[in-house]
Amino acid sequence: MIRRILLTCVLVVAGFAAGMVVTGRMRIASESVAEPAAAAPAEPQRAAAQAPAGPAVTATVTTGPDFTKIAGQSVKGVANISSLQVVRRPNSPFQDDPFFQYFFGDQDMYGARDRRSMSLGSGVIISADGYIVTNNHVVGENVREITVALSDNREVKGRVIGTDPATDIALLKVDLKGLPTISWGDSAKLQVGEWVLAIGSPFQLSRTVTAGIISATGRSNVGFSEYEDFLQTDAAINPGNSGGALVNTRGELIGINTGIFSQSGGYQGIGFAVPSNLVQHIVNDLREFGEVQRGTIGGIVTIDKLTPQVAEEVGAANTSGALVVRMMRGSEAYNAGVRPGDVITVFNGTKIDDPSQLYRLVADAKIGSMATIKVFRTGRTLDLKVPIVSDARSRR
Repeated sequence: MIRRILLTCVLVVAGFAAGMVVTGRMRIASESVAEPAAAAPAEPQRAAAQAPAGPAVTATVTTGPDFTKIAGQSVKGVANISSLQVVRRPNSPFQDDPFFQYFFGDQDMYGARDRRSMSLGSGVIISADGYIVTNNHVVGENVREITVALSDNREVKGRVIGTDPATDIALLKVDLKGLPTISWGDSAKLQVGEWVLAIGSPFQLSRTVTAGIISATGRSNVGFSEYEDFLQTDAAINPGNSGGALVNTRGELIGINTGIFSQSGGYQGIGFAVPSNLVQHIVNDLREFGEVQRGTIGGIVTIDKLTPQVAEEVGAANTSGALVVRMMRGSEAYNAGVRPGDVITVFNGTKIDDPSQLYRLVADAKIGSMATIKVFRTGRTLDLKVPIVSDARSRR
């Protein structure tokens, strides 16, 4: 009995001692984990206290160019243009049927009727007495009525002074005085990468301003007009911007927005504008003569670009130049010795790269002067003298 009591006491004492040992170890373990956590914030404070004092660091905020003053002033010189046109369309239900077209052509067997069509765009006020530049395609054909909406919300009737389909430029006039204008800039001084603003009424949203850069100059062969010498920009240009202003960072007019390259019909970063120097020349001629005085060598009905295959056929070394496809007998060019199949390679000392360049050089040549051209024909080069005549006279 006594032995059982002693054994029980020994077990109780052993259990109590074991509990004390385990508790002590846990306290030591918990203190060893907590100390670094408590001491961690003190280390940076100590390091900061010991570090030598240095200059204060100031945050730098980068901002883009500020166009607020230019935009605020330029939008006043841009108007909305609405043109009501009358288009005569056939009544035939088979008008778009190729089978019907093949047998009957464009005969109005079912008669025709006039339909009203509205064209919307933009225009730039270039004089305080009401002259406004826009695109020819904004004005359209068979115009019945033109409405000009100004930046002060006035709406007035406008009239057409003249149009130039070759460059897609038109000149309008409203009977008002003291209008805000945009001054002319020199488009010849533009450089690729220069900031520009496009101002107009895309999708009928008046006084819209977008910013971009000049992407390229002297663009041609884009299919917008006959005479092409465009500025290319990535400033957003959308339907309704046509005829609006392209201005530089001084608020000067350096182009008239004309068209875009787009697969969706909207902005894709490739827009084109007629350069201001060309626009000024057109405006001056339209105001003075009612039409543009443009030169021609007369009688060349069709010129085309050389393809590698055609260049090989005519024996040309490369595809530079303009191929004469068809021409009229008795014309100035024919009398000077130009013939179908000739490749015009040089005009007044300037090497010809493509037909568009030749057209511009001839159009800009002085009427009444004598031009020197080089033509390539069956393996030899000929120097010819061709008179420059008025394009208007040549059409009559």
